[in-house]
Formats: sequence, C-alpha cells, structure tokens
Amino acid sequence: MWIREMLSSVAIVLLIGLLLFGVSGVWPPMVAVESGSMEPNMEVGDLVFVTEPGRLAPDAAQNEVGVVTHAIGERVDYRTFGSYGSVVIYRPPGRTASPIIHRAMFRVEAGENWYDRADDQYHSAADCGELTHCPAPHDGFITLGDNNGQYDQANGLAAPVKADWVTGVARVRVPYLGYVRLIATGQAELRDVVATTGPIATTRASVRHVDAKDGFDDGSGARDTEAVVSGGDVAAVVAG
Repeated sequence: MWIREMLSSVAIVLLIGLLLFGVSGVWPPMVAVESGSMEPNMEVGDLVFVTEPGRLAPDAAQNEVGVVTHAIGERVDYRTFGSYGSVVIYRPPGRTASPIIHRAMFRVEAGENWYDRADDQYHSAADCGELTHCPAPHDGFITLGDNNGQYDQANGLAAPVKADWVTGVARVRVPYLGYVRLIATGQAELRDVVATTGPIATTRASVRHVDAKDGFDDGSGARDTEAVVSGGDVAAVVAG
C-alpha cells in the first residue's frame, strides 16, 4: 500500500513539474531563495517561479530576452518584486558557482561610457576610468541586488550581462515553500524555518514576485543573488 501511495505522490509531483515546465519553458521551473541580497523584496525560503527569456514578455520589453530595465520600468510604471524593472537569472561565462539573480537596471552598448547614467550611490568611482567595466566591453545589462550597495559590474561580480547569459526571468514568489528544498540540500535547518515564520510572518504577503541567491560580499553586508540549479529537481535553490 505504501509503495502505491509513494508512487502516486511522485507521479503528482512530476505532473505538476511538467505543467509548470509547459508554462515556464525552463527546467527546473522553480527556485528556492537561499540568501538576502534581494531583501526585502525576496527573502530566504521563498519559492520562485521563473520563465525562459522572452516568454510572457511585457509590452515594455525592448530586447530579445523580454526584460524591462529599471530605467524603462520607471518611465512606464512597470514594477516587479517591489521595484521597477525585471529580475533576471544569469550566469557569466566561467562561473562555476550558482547563477545570479538580480534586477536589470539599464542597458549599455559596446564601448559606451555609462558613468553618467549610473547612480553614484551604487559605485564609488570618480569617473569612467575608475569604474569597472567602463567603457562597456560589450552590449549588456547593468544589474544590482536590491539589498546590495554596488552594481554587480562595479564590484567586479560580472561584466555587463549579455542577452545569452540570461537563463530566466523571475515571475512570482511564494514565501516559505522554498525551505523544503533548502532543508533537503542542507542549506537550511528546521530551526531556520521556525525563526523566519515567527512574529514577522504576518507581515509578509502570501504570494509575491520573487528573486534569488547570494554568495559574493561587496562590502555592503549583502551578497550576490545566485541560483543553484539542479536539472533533476522540480525546484532548484537560489540565494536572495
């Protein structure tokens, strides 16, 4: 009897995963937030639904990956996860750690001096010559963790994010469900869930837009948001 119940449960999980894959176009279609670089808009233990680049793209997107930058989002009032613009999942070439999930702030072109377009609260450079990856070595997005003090490109985490580095776009988050995956992979303990779902639990919405992982200390006390992707699972792990 228990074998039949177990197989039934596995079949249900796989069916749900396949349905989500049909909508999202990526596998796994969900990621679990592991860290805090996207707080308060994405928090540890959130489960995030993602779609492949270009799928479900809003009208405001002006690129092949269907991403609305913060700069454009501010003009057209397009918001996700508590702020303007899209949150993307990307992996720079040569990166062996998990993919990064941060907000796309604005787009630059190859050779562009983007110093004047940058918000000086997210870098400490006096001019383009002091700003990492300025002039831009290629076309791409300037990205930022909502809880970080520097652009990813200013702290050396990544060059401007090319379109083909983007593996997904974050769409929706569900608080706490990501802890199932985090506990299973040893990245969280039950006591972490109890601590998180205590008095502050009532302040969080039941379903909100999401973002992902962290592991790079930029000196601000926050890290880069990374996505730990495991192809054999319905849900992967990301750090927010």
